[in-house]
Amino acid sequence: MSSSTGSKAVVVTYPDEFAKNEIVELAKAAGYEVAAVMTQKNIIRSEYGVGVGKAQELQEMVAENDCNTIIIDETVTSSQANKLSSFTHTEIVDRERLILNIFARRAITTEAKLQVQLAELRYEMPRARDAVRYSVKGERAGFSGMGESAVDVKFRALKRQMGFIQAKLDKSRTARDLHTTERRKLGMPFVSLAGYTSSGKTTLFNRLTSESKEESPKLFTTLATTTRVVNFPNSKRKVLLSDTVGFISRLPTYLVESFKSTLDELRYADLVLLMVDVGEDMESVSTKVASCRQTLNELEVDPGKILLVLNKIDLLKDRGSLKIETDPIFSDYSAVKVSAVRGDGLRQLTNRMLERTSPSRPVGKTGTPGGNPTKVG
Repeated sequence: MSSSTGSKAVVVTYPDEFAKNEIVELAKAAGYEVAAVMTQKNIIRSEYGVGVGKAQELQEMVAENDCNTIIIDETVTSSQANKLSSFTHTEIVDRERLILNIFARRAITTEAKLQVQLAELRYEMPRARDAVRYSVKGERAGFSGMGESAVDVKFRALKRQMGFIQAKLDKSRTARDLHTTERRKLGMPFVSLAGYTSSGKTTLFNRLTSESKEESPKLFTTLATTTRVVNFPNSKRKVLLSDTVGFISRLPTYLVESFKSTLDELRYADLVLLMVDVGEDMESVSTKVASCRQTLNELEVDPGKILLVLNKIDLLKDRGSLKIETDPIFSDYSAVKVSAVRGDGLRQLTNRMLERTSPSRPVGKTGTPGGNPTKVG
């Protein structure tokens, strides 16, 4: 992983405002200064990942802006990256590598670091296979020019490393399962916070638990789960609340798999609070809700356990008096409006949390709290 702090980059993305805004924010979170943005309808279809004409434009943009990195808002093959890098004399970072770089910068706990290491190895595996194909063709395998036997050795080494790290994560998962069993014995319902990155999960977590976890507009501030007790006013009941890693559009499946031991908290929760930033334009909100729904489906989270938390209503201004929760975007779930920063709607939210985790109320579609989740789709 190369250091990106202080690096200037040209970003190549789709001609879509949401895509442009997201990749620029991802680049900033990884430590890049975005000097220019180039758009193209079809990315990764040519030998350079972009058309020949666009590759020439990139070469000029890099020179004009004194950039040392090109960020491609897609997954590119080793061959494409190497050819574009040779053509532009610039480092190429694709979307997956960019996200991995951010995760590596944010990982603090031992488990989070292991999860990032596993994801990076999974990212490298198909690229090792590409190197094998290049060597068979007699081509130079990437920048190192490894021979076939050297690539095979690296390929086996990657598999061994993955097995070693996976074994460690399996131990963490077993320990987490034991903690879940112990929590059940305490009789306290378990609630998990989920949502798009930067939707305000940690701010709400701090509000409900009187904690002081780091809050930041930066993407992926939270990688490791934190669980605390929530005490409700005028009630003797308590719940355990857990904060989790944020979602993002086009999140690689292997990245979800690598963080499975952490994200499994969502499957076994009695209630999932799905945070949505409604202070943005509705097109962005719709895209993010769809992305969250897809990730939750992949994790096999029972939709009957999900409560939408429409956050940042203090930013709605002219829309503030409207019943935004009735928008078709949110039709699949029940919702409550809050401002985690100001505290608006927190009483309604805590009342809904009490209702949805009541011992007499079946949780999810299984009919029993903590039952096997139902896969969606």
